[in-house]
Parts: sequence; C-alpha cells; structure tokens
Amino acid sequence: MPTGPRGSDPRITMLRDQLDRAYRGPSWHGTALRGTLRGVTAKRAAQRPTGTQDSIWQLVLHAAYWKYTVRRRLTGERRGSFARGPADFPALPATCDHRGWREDIALLDAEHERLRAVVAALEPQRLDRKHGSWRVLDYVLGAASHDLYHAGQINLLKRLTAKVKKDSR
Repeated sequence: MPTGPRGSDPRITMLRDQLDRAYRGPSWHGTALRGTLRGVTAKRAAQRPTGTQDSIWQLVLHAAYWKYTVRRRLTGERRGSFARGPADFPALPATCDHRGWREDIALLDAEHERLRAVVAALEPQRLDRKHGSWRVLDYVLGAASHDLYHAGQINLLKRLTAKVKKDSR
C-alpha cells in the first residue's frame, strides 16, 4: 500500500517521522535534540562543568558527524567529506563565539536534512539488507536513538552549567 512521497511504503514514512521526532519533535518523552539547544549561548555550549565530559558544543558536532556517517553508509559516499575534523568528536573552533556556534548548529541542521533526504529516497526493499553488521533499517533507527541519547546528555549539561554559574556567584 503506497503512501507518502513518491509512493514510499509506510516503513519509510515511519523512519522519516522517527528521525524528525527525535531531532525536532514533538516527542512524548521530552525535548528532542534540536529543542535542547534553544537558548544555549556559545559560551554555555563550550563549557565543560567538571572539566572532563564533553561540552554541549562537542555533542552537537558529534551528532552532526554521526548523521553524516549514517548517510554515507546508506549512500556509499566515501569518507573524508565531513565539514569538520577530526572524525567522531570534531574539534571546537579556535574562538568559540556566537558566529561559530550558529554555524555549527547550521551544520547539524544540514546533516539532518541530508540524512532525511536519503531516507526518503530509500527503496523499501533495501531496509532489511545488511550493510556490514546492521540492516539499513537499524542504521536509520539508530540515528534517531542517537539524537535522543545526546538530547538527554545536553539537558544534563545544561543543568550542570546552570549550577556552576549559580555556585560561582
């Protein structure tokens, strides 16, 4: 039973919906990844409250990188085309200012849209095919789960940075 764009089957529609809910919401469980960034300044995004864990900014770049990685695995695109480096947890810009923060949020948005477009164009019969150890379906659902995992981390970091700010008064 064809539904959605270009006659895609309901699984493609569901996968796109899950990607979008995990990224932009609405979500029944709480704030989606993009929503956790609302109101976060560059200064706050770069903070590492205990000095050991990743910052909000680093998690944003990490999430963008893994959206790129899943897209690359689904399309067969070669490694090395991600806009930032090094891989997985790209380095923060030399100056963590408002402009750099907005650019990296735009990178996250762009990688989400690119992944979403690849998922929309998937042939339904590819969903159960293995690519390495995982099915194509697993990669897409994993990308949505990855967003939610890091949304939780970002919410915790926001609380910690608020506590650090309050304690330093």
